[in-house]
Amino acid sequence: MILTSILDNDFYKFTMQHCVIKLFPEARARYKFINRGKHAFPPGFAAVLREAVNNMQHLRLTPEEKEFLAVTCPYLDPTYLDFLQGYRYNPDEIHIAQHGEEVEVHVDGYWYRTILWEVPLMSLICELYYEQTGQQRVPDEEVIRITREKIEHYKELGITIADFGTRRRHSLAVHRLVVQTLRQYGESCFIGSSNVHLAMRNGVKPVGTHAHEWFMFHSAKYGFKMANMLGLEHWVQVYRGDLGIALSDTYTTPVFFEQFDKKFAKLFDGVRHDSGDPLLFADSTIAHYKEKGVDPLTKTIIFSDGLDYEKVAAIAAHCRGKIGMSFGVGTNFTNDVGLTALNIVVKMYEARPEDAPRWTPVVKLSDEKGKYTGDEKMIELAKEMLEIF
Repeated sequence: MILTSILDNDFYKFTMQHCVIKLFPEARARYKFINRGKHAFPPGFAAVLREAVNNMQHLRLTPEEKEFLAVTCPYLDPTYLDFLQGYRYNPDEIHIAQHGEEVEVHVDGYWYRTILWEVPLMSLICELYYEQTGQQRVPDEEVIRITREKIEHYKELGITIADFGTRRRHSLAVHRLVVQTLRQYGESCFIGSSNVHLAMRNGVKPVGTHAHEWFMFHSAKYGFKMANMLGLEHWVQVYRGDLGIALSDTYTTPVFFEQFDKKFAKLFDGVRHDSGDPLLFADSTIAHYKEKGVDPLTKTIIFSDGLDYEKVAAIAAHCRGKIGMSFGVGTNFTNDVGLTALNIVVKMYEARPEDAPRWTPVVKLSDEKGKYTGDEKMIELAKEMLEIF
């Protein structure tokens, strides 16, 4: 079994699942694998992936893990933790097929169940790809050296940083080494991991709030014009001020800021940048807070888009003294092992809210047009409705 813990997943999957159970327990969702990098998969890959997916049905929340969540995350209801203790992955929710060098993966089921599949599916695809293609990574000692060197350089910038690298990591083994090294040498700089299992094992904070799919589902239920506002309202309804970092670019940041009014600007601790020019994003965020009468220095931007040292250093220099900042580094931490990192995603592409007569295609219109996902006709409709040109 490649995955050994049900918590080997990104924290925002659990925080969103908690909300879905409370607010949308009968909603359904569909996800699909998108091979952005056009990677060629070897013969028999689908069968190997299927076996790994089937084995996930044996994962379960342990008493130790439940206690960790109860103590560390008091905003998660005890009833949710009881649910999670009884949750089991259902491999029947996953369709896997292979056509030559192309692999097809679809997820279909109740949203409160299928929401946990995305991240472990991606990490499995990455790890099995390297294994099945016989690609050898650098030795453990080199992984430790590279990671230590990086975190020591980040410490010199006087910033805080978290590991966001579960989805496109080389392997669980590398991820473990990376987080252990960050914890050992990153004092005052390394603040946590999005991976709940590794956060627990290393005594650090699990970090994250919500993902694009939260707002994508809201568009299917309430329409594009209401998706951001009601997505934020429902988040506040459940968490009452906890987990206060809002994701801004599901339908472009300018559209988001139109509804990120004074109430939300004051209530949320900050926003997360995930696409587009980070410096322009910082400037527009600072300007927005000032326009709403909010001191930007009381707020934080979490930068999380394809970060490396040079990019982080430039952002830190630009933002220092203007707004709070922190950084989530993903693949550059967990897949810097001498091999080409996979460029893959798993995205929700259809949703069916409770009582809806049919499925509705959902889309993401990030601040980088190359990252648009979803049905082309629906993308054009969203752009027209939201006046994105």
